[in-house]
Amino acid sequence: MAVTMDELARALEARSWGDLTIRVTGAAEPSQVEPAGPEGGRIALAMSPKYAEALKPGSIAILAEGMEPERYGLKAAIFAPRPRLVMAGLTRAFDPGPDIAPGIHPSAVIDPSARIGEGAAIAPLAVIGADVEIGPRARIGAHVSIGRGSRIGADAVLHPGVRIAHGVTAGDRLIVQPNASIGGDGFSFVTPEESGIEEIRRTLGKRQQIKAQHWTRIHSLGGVELGNDVEIGANSAIDRGTIRATQVGSGTKIDNLVQLGHNVVIGRDCLICGQAGVAGSARLGDRVVLAGKVGVNDNIEIGDDVIAGAAAKIFTRVPAGRVILGNPAVKMETQMEIQRAMRRLPRFAQQLSKLQETVTRLLEKG
Repeated sequence: MAVTMDELARALEARSWGDLTIRVTGAAEPSQVEPAGPEGGRIALAMSPKYAEALKPGSIAILAEGMEPERYGLKAAIFAPRPRLVMAGLTRAFDPGPDIAPGIHPSAVIDPSARIGEGAAIAPLAVIGADVEIGPRARIGAHVSIGRGSRIGADAVLHPGVRIAHGVTAGDRLIVQPNASIGGDGFSFVTPEESGIEEIRRTLGKRQQIKAQHWTRIHSLGGVELGNDVEIGANSAIDRGTIRATQVGSGTKIDNLVQLGHNVVIGRDCLICGQAGVAGSARLGDRVVLAGKVGVNDNIEIGDDVIAGAAAKIFTRVPAGRVILGNPAVKMETQMEIQRAMRRLPRFAQQLSKLQETVTRLLEKG
């Protein structure tokens, strides 16, 4: 794929400079870009002066507003008022997506009752179950399986190895990266008598009698509901609900290796980073950000616009708008005070030791 600098600038809604007829064949870092030739060339992402120093004269580049293309000897440039947003548009323009040929591959196994939308593509060895509905222009990768009665919206992209169980409903433009699992059973078990876990929750840690226990499965009858524009990273897992569906709101983005337990409700436009885990029946509001390795306890509520820093462990309700850090998670400013106090401890220990020596000498003299 190739577009002219003028076409790219208009698509990005950005200001341009220089020879706008040059064809752009791709994008790369400044040090990897050669001067544009008669057939065009790759555009450099040089949106700060320190990166732009690696540009070769005669190149084409995306610069930040205020940078001077003449200084770097460029042939043409596009100016990014918000660099990362321009990068999103640029990468979208040149991303071919997964290699899924148009049409339905002969090796795909599709139940006769399944309904495949116009323009959908299904790759080799995919398995589509009974009463499944796949929306128009969806792209289903190799070895994907979709269980009975699930609904996948328009323009979805399911990468190779994705597993979607029965009774899953997804909106339009769903993207699921390789080997993610949506709709597996929840991790839900019960003992005939009060379990050790229930006991310590009731007593806050005191054990009266330890005895043998046998776990009985609680089956998962609910499904999973995903809104529009949801993205799910590689090897992530979303459990189905026990009775009602596990829910993920529109626009939410989920990183690799994330676990969402049964009955969890995730709001709109949330960002859940790698190795985060949300235990069963927790509820997250809209625009919540969980950084990497954040853990959320079961049956708690996190309000809108909360941001949890990396590895935070959240055990209680969090009010809307709060920024939290640490284990257990507390307000950011409180955690910073705790860290400052901890750094002072060695000095306090030295002062205490000197004070103890002084008191000991005085007592010996007295």
